Amino acid sequence: MTNSAWHQHWYPVAYLRDLDRTRPTAFTLLEEDLVLWWDGPGQLWRAFADVCPHRLVPLSQGRLNGSGELECPYHGWTFAGDGHCTAIPQAEAGSTPSALRSSCRAYATAEGQGLLFVFAGEAAAAAAVPLPLVPVLEESGWFVQDTFRDLPMDALTLLENVLDVSHVPFTHHRTVGKRENAAPVKASITSAGPQGFTALWQEGPRKGTLGSQSTTFAAPGLMWHELTAPGFARILTVVYATPIRRGECRLFARFPFQFESRLPPLLLGLRPLWLQHIANHTVLEDDQVFLHWQERVLEQRGRSGGAERAFFLATGADVYVKALHDWVNHHDGDPFPGQPLPPRLEQAALMDRWASHGAHCAACSGALRGLRRWRPLLQAIPWLALLAVAWWQTPQVLVVALLLTGAALLLAQRFNRWERLLLAGDGAPPRNRPD
Repeated sequence: MTNSAWHQHWYPVAYLRDLDRTRPTAFTLLEEDLVLWWDGPGQLWRAFADVCPHRLVPLSQGRLNGSGELECPYHGWTFAGDGHCTAIPQAEAGSTPSALRSSCRAYATAEGQGLLFVFAGEAAAAAAVPLPLVPVLEESGWFVQDTFRDLPMDALTLLENVLDVSHVPFTHHRTVGKRENAAPVKASITSAGPQGFTALWQEGPRKGTLGSQSTTFAAPGLMWHELTAPGFARILTVVYATPIRRGECRLFARFPFQFESRLPPLLLGLRPLWLQHIANHTVLEDDQVFLHWQERVLEQRGRSGGAERAFFLATGADVYVKALHDWVNHHDGDPFPGQPLPPRLEQAALMDRWASHGAHCAACSGALRGLRRWRPLLQAIPWLALLAVAWWQTPQVLVVALLLTGAALLLAQRFNRWERLLLAGDGAPPRNRPD
């Protein structure tokens, strides 16, 4: 059973760029199966309960018909954007099926800052609840790098991890951190209440070289760090933790920059999004395995209610973790009270990238199709080069043939590596490589 308080909020469910307007998409939010689809006549994204009122099959397995309405795959019942049934092919002429019983439950949806949000509670209550947006991103001049991934951990476990600034030099050594940058963290909570908390780390990361860092936790599922590195950029780290079910959440990670120079965004913009996502996976997998294990140990020791006894919060660096669990304990903040975690996954499942990201990502799925489409041509180049040498039998053709063959073999090797990295991680975090 889920905590009803968590239903009175908006949650991001997808980046708009990853949604396909030609077909329905399945998503699970707080254990409720949803179908997301583009309502052509209404010109907006819709979210329904993913169950046909006729025979209870998932509408996400259906299609959008020629009228732009959602059609059930089982018997062709069709639904308009407000949820009411517009066609029952099996109905006899003159019959009047119940409008109430033939309708789908429609959830409120909204777009904001490139994300599609769904309100988890009753649609009528949604208008009174503001979208969980990051206010400063409404300003102009931001260069934003985004990624997402379905993670095998609770939303609260993810939030505990990303709020904790002190783990970065060690967990993410050789990816986005360095062990030699570790130092005491003298942070303080500057406000706290039902809506979350704020914190300030006056010195800031990398021993003060990046300036002070402020942190905001906007309950229940959004947090961001903000700092301004003198002479370089204003930098944010934004994380949404959207609860799917007990032991699983969808991470939306955003890395906005306001650079003082025009050169960094130009250079960063040259890298394809799917290559950026491969790099993001490596960082996420730095701590994915041990967080999946850690939350099971905490569950045995009382979850958030027993966190202060279970953890040894020995330094000022732990102020963020304590503040999060204080919020959970004082404001009914557990999304799945009393529910046990599912069995622990093996490492191969934890390293899966395709089901947890690539299959839902327009950039990564497109890259995989492209790699597989061009690989036969690369494989053919050495044979074509050999035929050219045999036909013309000149030194110039031989040199060109050797160069093309070498390039094709190197690129084919790179294609194979990219495909592997799009599908799965290797489970070997860079921090553990020999010095």
